[in-house]
Amino acid sequence: MGKVLIIGAGGVATVAAHKVNQNPDVFTDIMIASRTKAKCDAIVKAIGNPAIKTAQVDADHVDELAKLLNSYKPEIVINLALPYQDLTIMEACLKCGVNYEDTANYEPKDVAHFEYSWQWAYKKRFEEAGLTAILGCGFDPGVSGVYTAYAAKHYFDEIHYLDIVDCNAGDHHQAFATNFNPEINIREITQKGQYYEDGKWIETAPLEIHRPLTYPNIGPRESYLLHHEELESLVKHYPTIKRARFWMTFGEEYLTHLRVIQHIGMASIEPIRYNGMDIVPLQFLKAVLPNPQDLGKNYEGETSIGCRIRGLKNGEEHTYYIYNNCSHQAAYKETGMQAVSYTTGVPAMIGAMLCLQGLWKKPGVWNVEDFDPDPFMEQLNRQGLPWQEVFDGNLEL
Repeated sequence: MGKVLIIGAGGVATVAAHKVNQNPDVFTDIMIASRTKAKCDAIVKAIGNPAIKTAQVDADHVDELAKLLNSYKPEIVINLALPYQDLTIMEACLKCGVNYEDTANYEPKDVAHFEYSWQWAYKKRFEEAGLTAILGCGFDPGVSGVYTAYAAKHYFDEIHYLDIVDCNAGDHHQAFATNFNPEINIREITQKGQYYEDGKWIETAPLEIHRPLTYPNIGPRESYLLHHEELESLVKHYPTIKRARFWMTFGEEYLTHLRVIQHIGMASIEPIRYNGMDIVPLQFLKAVLPNPQDLGKNYEGETSIGCRIRGLKNGEEHTYYIYNNCSHQAAYKETGMQAVSYTTGVPAMIGAMLCLQGLWKKPGVWNVEDFDPDPFMEQLNRQGLPWQEVFDGNLEL
C-alpha cells in the first residue's frame, strides 16, 4: 500500500522498524535513515529482511533530507530522530510532498523548553500542500491522547479531570541509566513542573509535587508531577477539562543520581571550554551513560501507562481508568528493545499505518486526538499493546 521512511536508528526506531516489517500488507517498501548508516544496517540485520533499504542522512539539514526524499519518494516519514530536528524534517516533507509523523514535539537545542506552537504554525502550509502531519504519536504523548479521545467519544459528555499516569516498575540492573535518549530525558525531568487548572497553567518547582499511586499488577509507586506536552493539546481540544496533570514514577536511587548530576553541573546545556574545544556537559554525560538500546537484555518488570478520568455522562459523575501494562522481557524477546522503546515505537507504526490506509489522513497539522480513536484502539490490541478498563473505581487523584 505504501512506502515508509523511518528517520532515526535508536531504540524507538528499532521497534517501529520491527512492527512496520510485521505489516507488509500496509508497508510495501521500507527505508531506515540516520546520521550513522551502520546503525540502520544493524537494525535490518536484526529484523532479517534484506529488502529493507538504509541510507545516511543528517536530519539537521533540509536540503540533505529533501535529496533523500526525492530519491526514495516515500508516502510518509516517521520521524524518530531528535526533537530538535522536527522542523527541518517537516520543511523537507513540505518541499517534497510527503506526509509526516513524529512522537515528540519540537524542542530548541539551546533551550530546555518544549511546546506545540512551533509545529502548529505549519498547519496552513500542510493544508495548502494537501499533506497530513501527525504530531506526538508515541505513548505519552500519543496513546494517552487516543485514550482521552476514546473516553470522550464513548463514555463522557464532559471530561472534567484528567490525570495521565506513567509508571516504569522495571529493573535494568544499572546504577543509573535513562530509558530513552539521556539528553532529552534529563532535560525533561529537570524542568519546572506544570499543570492546568481552572483555565490557567500553574508552575511548580521540579519534582515538587509527588504522591504514591497504585498501578495495576505493580502496586504503589511514588509518582511525580511533570510538565508534559500532551496536556497542552488535550486542554485545547477538550475545553470542559477543569484540571489536567501528568505523573511519572522515579525510584529514590534514580533521583539521588539526578540530584548529584545537577549539583556538579553535568545536567547543564550551556557549552563550556575544555581542552581547547566547546563541549556541552549534558551531551558528554550522554556519551558515558549506558545506551538505552542496550538495557533490554537484563531488564525485568513492566511499565504501566494510562489515563485516569473523571467527568459527566447523562448528568451523573463517573470515573474511568484505561491503561496498558507492557513487559520489558516480552518487548525484548520480540524486538530486542525494552518496554519504554516498545510502547513508543508501536504507536508510531500504528499512526503511519492509519495514515496510509486513509483513516487518519486529512490535510493539515494534527494531534492524535483530532482523529477517530476507534481504529487506533483496535490496532493497539492487535499490535502488542492491549488495553484494560476500570469503570467507576478509585482514581486516587
